[in-house]
Amino acid sequence: MTLKHLSRYKTFVLIVIFSFIGLTSYTQQLKPQNEFWRNVRYGGALGLGFGSNSFSIAVAPSAIYQVSEKFGTGLGLNFEYSKFGDSEFTAYGGSILNFFNPIRAIQLSAVLQQLRVSTNYSSASLLLDENYWTTALFMGVGYSTRNVTFGIQYDVLHNDRSIYADPWVPFIRVFF
Repeated sequence: MTLKHLSRYKTFVLIVIFSFIGLTSYTQQLKPQNEFWRNVRYGGALGLGFGSNSFSIAVAPSAIYQVSEKFGTGLGLNFEYSKFGDSEFTAYGGSILNFFNPIRAIQLSAVLQQLRVSTNYSSASLLLDENYWTTALFMGVGYSTRNVTFGIQYDVLHNDRSIYADPWVPFIRVFF
């Protein structure tokens, strides 16, 4: 082989090597992103209520990253609107969600919720407008079957500014 042929051979080998390295690093960058999105589950809760001169709606979408088979963590958004006669209530905010399944059928949960609350209460003798922040920390236990979990949770920070009448709150969660 002449020096000229050897030079062309080296150039070809170097192009192949650098192309392979570039392709390998590109696929390694794509792989974690694809695996990340495969472990994300979407879901949440929806509530609707009607009564005598009253209406209520609650929407709480969330996304959970399944860290392992037993542990998931994520974020949620919360919105609730209620109207009772001439009085109105609005709450919106976010949640940090943590779920642990020691066994497949049992789910333990910790949910930190921060809400901005706006109330407009009016009656024949009183007009009251309030705006404030409230925090809830729910510790719960539920029974899981496939994508649905139902159970009970307790707000350990429950006080008179809470939007919940009682610290014990039943729940149904659905994630896909």
